[in-house]
Amino acid sequence: MIDPVLIDRLRGDLSAARFGDEALTALWGTDAAAALRRGQRVPALRALRAADPLSVLAQFLMLGVAVPRHELAAALPSLGVDGAIALGLAEAEAHLVVPLLELRQHSFVDSHGVGAWWIVSDLGETATGGPLREDHVLGVGGASSTLSALMIPLPVDTALDLGTGCGIQALHASRHARRVVATDISERALDLARLNAALNGVTNIEFRLGSLFEPVAGERFDHIVSNPPFVITPRLGDVPVYEYRDGGMVGDELVEAVIRGAAGHLTVGGVAQLLGNWEYRGNTSAFERITGWLDAPPEAEPLDAWIIEREVQDAALYAETWIRDGGTTPGRKFDDLLDVWLDDFATRDVRSVGFGYVTLRRPASAPTLHRLERLSGPLGHNPTGLGAHLADCLAAHDWQSTLTSDDFGRARLIVAGDVTEERHYWPGAVDPTVMTLRQGGGFGRSVPLGTALAAFVGACDGDLSVAAIVAALADLLDADERALRAELDPRIRDLAATGFLAP
Repeated sequence: MIDPVLIDRLRGDLSAARFGDEALTALWGTDAAAALRRGQRVPALRALRAADPLSVLAQFLMLGVAVPRHELAAALPSLGVDGAIALGLAEAEAHLVVPLLELRQHSFVDSHGVGAWWIVSDLGETATGGPLREDHVLGVGGASSTLSALMIPLPVDTALDLGTGCGIQALHASRHARRVVATDISERALDLARLNAALNGVTNIEFRLGSLFEPVAGERFDHIVSNPPFVITPRLGDVPVYEYRDGGMVGDELVEAVIRGAAGHLTVGGVAQLLGNWEYRGNTSAFERITGWLDAPPEAEPLDAWIIEREVQDAALYAETWIRDGGTTPGRKFDDLLDVWLDDFATRDVRSVGFGYVTLRRPASAPTLHRLERLSGPLGHNPTGLGAHLADCLAAHDWQSTLTSDDFGRARLIVAGDVTEERHYWPGAVDPTVMTLRQGGGFGRSVPLGTALAAFVGACDGDLSVAAIVAALADLLDADERALRAELDPRIRDLAATGFLAP
């Protein structure tokens, strides 16, 4: 049971010490801050000399350093050392107080504005100097930040954070959902997630213990978000199984289970968003397997689906990445783990592993969206994240997909404000050899242009309809208007659905 009085005291002490990203960066400098992001704490420790409250809290809460009892008492005057122990942040050891948890500020910008939360999690290997414990509760990592930036921010009544961990996605969802349910298979994770919600004054989250959709059986939600434990980990040998990343299933079955289970827990129009890994087996594309996951059983509703693969790693590199993530450094133990990992992949003929974003939606009638694509390039400029762009793209898809050819022909389009066109010429040439349309925001897409499509986009200023522009181009290019319209229509619709053009 979390003591609200102690939480209030901790919040007050953190505020009084200005414990946050801005003050800490000013304290130890940008170089040390960058080193911390790389997992190196020495530069920050060297910059901390004084025993002022901010320096003491930085050492104790962020860097995992035991501090003298009297220094921590001065840095936490309202909470006190006993209060820190009662909240599980510390334990006493002679005249020192030893940190048991990490506390950092998570700053962000989303569609609702600028925000910051204090997030409690387990000490990482930067602080412990060794491999993580298997029930480790991760703080805000790269995957967490990726998912929160993808989160569609439209107001909804109910949201579900499946596999909440430290609670960060539930906190983000609480900004646009009236009520949030956060689940996890780890009681320890739920305890820290409750602590984080209380510390940041967020009261609309309900926490439930259980695996996958079991804690919400029979319930439906307007928005489901999940950063599931999708890492593909061998179920062989002496391989550590970390609760925060390993789902306890073979291969990519955990991601498959989340995708297949989403249909039964979405309201009409409801959206599920998750991150995932998927295996490339033999000569089969992972997208072929994912398409099978999207096939709904007879009792479930088929879903709209938009899958974006961002990266593919060969099997050996994938294994090396996640062995290091657990805190195991190269050596005999590392080699043994790598051998087991590759043995596991060999049992399923896994050649490589993909990583990406999954967006699912329960349509009011038949699905109209089935988009599986690979976008490995750099993202565009999205100050508030990709969520608003995803929402706009879904709305644009719905708009154009309901229009007949004649209705679409009557539409008037404009070029989005972040779109530019590149043209490349051979020296001395009058006509360009390469034309490319580029998106400044969103996914930073690049679309090759032919003469007709380039001319069409250039004419999209809202004055003429799609049909009128195509008719003018057919006359200019001495082309058959009906054939030109048939050629351009799907490409124009796709430009609208991906944010290059808008009605």
